[in-house]
Amino acid sequence: MQIHTADLCDANESSVSVAEPLFRDFGGLVSFYGKISTVKCFEDNSLVREALKGPGAGHVLVVDGGGSTRRALVGDILAQSGADNHWAGIVVYGCIRDSGIIATIKIGCKAVATVPLKTEKKGAGEKDVPVHFANVDFIPGQFLYADEDGIIVSKKNLLTQT
Repeated sequence: MQIHTADLCDANESSVSVAEPLFRDFGGLVSFYGKISTVKCFEDNSLVREALKGPGAGHVLVVDGGGSTRRALVGDILAQSGADNHWAGIVVYGCIRDSGIIATIKIGCKAVATVPLKTEKKGAGEKDVPVHFANVDFIPGQFLYADEDGIIVSKKNLLTQT
């Protein structure tokens, strides 16, 4: 299903949060949506790896990497794991790597930038906690919609309302 965030904003302006335009599209799918799951980590993608290797059930993994541009939190192997495990997308407040390959994988992937350096693996971070960046609260269980125009978040599923 193609998502049009502009149309969703027009129809639900008072009930959506709009992320600041900090993100670039990197995945093979530009348009994606799903329930939010979160990981909060800094230059350590251990919990990102754990999440994407588990069942995604059409969810979107929102990764609060503190905006770091020093190390990549997602690469091609993790993006492929996410696609294989039915994650709808990944939003990274930080960097990814292997962007050319990620562009061929059928998963949504938005991030601030790319950097070739991988992360350390210390198992640090938190999962399924509320995170805040780009002037939006990303709360597990709420809904994220993304396309070439940006990212919006809603408490309710905007695609099943009548």
